[in-house]
Amino acid sequence: MGGVTVDGVVFDLDGVIVDSEPVWEEVRRAYVAEHGGGWQDDTQRRLMGMSTGEWARYLSDELGVRRTADQVAAEVVEEMARRYAARVPVIDGAVDVVRRLAAQWPLGLASSSPTRLIAAALAATDLTDAFRTTLSTEETERGKPAPDVYLSVARQLGLDPTRCVAVEDSSNGVRSAAAAGMAVVAVPHGAYPLDPDARRLAVTVLDSIDELTPEVVDGLG
Repeated sequence: MGGVTVDGVVFDLDGVIVDSEPVWEEVRRAYVAEHGGGWQDDTQRRLMGMSTGEWARYLSDELGVRRTADQVAAEVVEEMARRYAARVPVIDGAVDVVRRLAAQWPLGLASSSPTRLIAAALAATDLTDAFRTTLSTEETERGKPAPDVYLSVARQLGLDPTRCVAVEDSSNGVRSAAAAGMAVVAVPHGAYPLDPDARRLAVTVLDSIDELTPEVVDGLG
């Protein structure tokens, strides 16, 4: 950002605050198998960042699931909600990091999760009040890697996206935030490493979320 003041921070949810990517993979894999589809080696990587409508169509059209996209979305999200009701898998240190940053900057949340799962995750982590605005790609035209959700969150915060820092874990998420003009902090999940182009787009890459201090954010300005 080259000397620009940081005016706000926008977090992704899945893989940054909640360790939900493995749960999504487990639920969708089982669903595909149950309904006659075929899971591919690159399926999980492709799905990360897609909006609900996009991944539901992908399972129905590309993987051969014998259900309509609307049925896929409703049934998979219902199972995820059931899992979340039992336990939301919070990433160690993430809640404290969000709270520390919320004390200094307005925060937004730009998530590929459906709105009802965002609400469930934030309620379970007691972070609902930490975010000025939250947005699901359900409500944008395109999911990640398109910049739509990050641009919309910046607009809702009343901030210039080029003066915002984004916190992402996935390649498509990094691409999305970078395309919106944000400085991206990447915290990749051990099981889903960043693609080389996404790693190059990130301003900094951290090993874990608890390395994201206010000083690190300030240093990105």
